[in-house]
Amino acid sequence: MPQLDTSTWFITILSMIMTLFIVFQLKISKHFYPWNPEPKHATSVKNSIPWEKKWTKIYSPLSLPQQ
Repeated sequence: MPQLDTSTWFITILSMIMTLFIVFQLKISKHFYPWNPEPKHATSVKNSIPWEKKWTKIYSPLSLPQQ
């Protein structure tokens, strides 16, 4: 059974890591990051729902008086 030749593995793995690093650096460098980010003020829209205006109680079937 032939022996596996691992002599080129180091240079292959090293070149792959360097290539990935360069590709990611190029991708990240194309993004625009603002210098002074400010929080956005979200305005909440309040819908008028009829059951929000009055108090309602939900009865559990076990808490009702037995008939």
